[in-house]
Amino acid sequence: MAITNEQLAGYEFLRSMRGDGYYPAHLVAKGGDILHALCERIEAESPRGLDELYQLTQVATEQFNLLAEEFDAADSEIETVAREAIAEDFDRIAQAYGFADADVEELVAERDW
Repeated sequence: MAITNEQLAGYEFLRSMRGDGYYPAHLVAKGGDILHALCERIEAESPRGLDELYQLTQVATEQFNLLAEEFDAADSEIETVAREAIAEDFDRIAQAYGFADADVEELVAERDW
């Protein structure tokens, strides 16, 4: 499914991680897929408030927790630069869907990275 939100439709998720040899390209792509799927879920489910949004971001964050294991297995990790890139994209998504009051820390509260 294509993202219909104009601010995100052509957006390149995890841009600062792409092209950096430390991060395996196929794992960065998986991270981008997680964020893309989050957008699709937001569009399909239309969360009515922050609690509903946080439920959706919790699922995506847990997927990143699993992805972190794959990064570790590939002699990489979700470290400072990656954590910031992921959190920034979660925030960008929240803002683009009208959740101006979303707390970035709450968006990724379930993170293990």
